[in-house]
This record gives sequence, C-alpha cells and structure tokens, in this order.
Amino acid sequence: MSAIPESLQVINLGFPKSGTTTLGEALKHAGMKVADWKIRPGQSQTMRGFVGKLMYEGYYKTGDPLHFLHDFNAFTEIEVVREGKNLWPQTDWALLAAIRAHHPGAKFILSYRDPVKHADSMRRWSNLGRTRLPVNAIPGLPEGYGAGKGELERWIEGHVAFCRQVFRGSKDFLDYDVAAPDAKDRIAEFLGIELPWWGKANANQNHPEGAIA
Repeated sequence: MSAIPESLQVINLGFPKSGTTTLGEALKHAGMKVADWKIRPGQSQTMRGFVGKLMYEGYYKTGDPLHFLHDFNAFTEIEVVREGKNLWPQTDWALLAAIRAHHPGAKFILSYRDPVKHADSMRRWSNLGRTRLPVNAIPGLPEGYGAGKGELERWIEGHVAFCRQVFRGSKDFLDYDVAAPDAKDRIAEFLGIELPWWGKANANQNHPEGAIA
C-alpha cells in the first residue's frame, strides 16, 4: 500500500446516496482516517458530532473549516439535514475556498450518479427524499420543492454543474460517475494512493437495484 501524504485531505462534494459510503470504505481500506457524515463514539478522543456542523464551527471560529477535524484526512459525506440542522458545506464556495487556503494539499472529489437513479434512491432512503429535503430550505432547493416530479433531479444536476464550474481547470478536483468501470482507477490516480477495495457499501435495500449510498 502506498503511503498517505501528510498534506493529503480528501473532501467529497457529492450528495447523499451518490456512493459516499462506498468511497469512505475504499479510503479506509487505503489507510485514510475517514469521517463520513458524523463522527461516532470511538472514532476520536476529542471530537464528536456532524461533520458539516464541525466544518462550519471551524470556519467561523478560526477561518479553517477543518480546524476541529484534525483527527481525520478524508470527509466523504459532509452535509447534515436532521435534528434541526440543515448544513450543506459542499454548496458553499467560501467554505471550500477556505479549505483550499488552509490546506494546499487538499483534493476535492465529486461523486455523482445518473440524476434519475440518484433521485429515486433518495426518495427510497428513509425519509430523506420524501420529507427532509422538501421541508427544509436547502441551497438550490428552497423549502417546498423536492417532492414534485423532476425537482430532485434538477437540483442534483444543478449541484454537479456548480461544482464543475467553480473547479473548472483545477488540478485539485475530480468528478466521477459511481457506475463507471474505471471509477476506482481514476480516484486512485488522482489521489496518488492505492485503493485495495472497491464495491458497494450501505446498499439501499428499498431500491430495486440495491443502489449504493
């Protein structure tokens, strides 16, 4: 296994149900310390809570969104929309630019899927697509939208377009289709590390295709 460069921080900009858990498992197998959505008991002696909340705490208190996340070097799902929290760092260019400024070796990844399949998986995952997304005011998806036909799909497409636009021509950005046969190889080459595992993690049992999370 190739050594993980000390300067390497990996931030995934993908929405939930876009293969975030699979990416996290792959990076764990590669030797990275992964925070996926929430830091749970046993993962850290000094921090606990939602990754997105800790990113904003660091950003507004110190200027560095990763200030309170120093035990980790990979962040594979970073939003939170539950328990009264509604935070989407992957849509906030000021926060992403602050990560760049404080961590010059950081790499940004966008995991994405076909928007129709992605939206369908969101609707089938707990109450995410049916309740939590439509009732919250989310960047690009104002309160009251998301339940209608094609609305989640349009929001997903818009986020992919946003990421590609703000990172256009940047060497620290990679987007990949989770269904592409070369996804693993492209990620490994981009990060400069070996990925000894790749598969499906956190499969959506309510999805006819067992979609990855």
